[in-house]
Amino acid sequence: MYYSFDIETHSRTEFIDVTGKVENAVRGAKVKAGYCLVYVPHTTAAVTVNENADAAVSRDIIAELNKIVPFNDDYRHAEGNSAAHLKSTLVGCSQNFIIEEGKLALGIWQAIYFCEFDGPRKRRLMIKIA
Repeated sequence: MYYSFDIETHSRTEFIDVTGKVENAVRGAKVKAGYCLVYVPHTTAAVTVNENADAAVSRDIIAELNKIVPFNDDYRHAEGNSAAHLKSTLVGCSQNFIIEEGKLALGIWQAIYFCEFDGPRKRRLMIKIA
């Protein structure tokens, strides 16, 4: 089963909780046990898993990534978005999840986040369930 949906981002850098959309895809696939691949087909965006109970966690992650990979440095890429490419590489473009009893096997505090590093933009998130 394959699903995809569009995401419209509103900031240069932001994390958007997409857990509900991925869970809906898993329910729609009616797979009781298997895997769910969440993939971002963009070179300046990513997908990650982290805490959903405190929004400060995602803000802290963004702040630290901005310290590690500043927006302005001695980059050679002509588009001016090298920092976004580097952050995407560090975080990664996909995550794989286990499906148990028709549900994502996420921890109690875990959420799936689409990570924008070069927004605002219109993006796509792809989901493959097997």
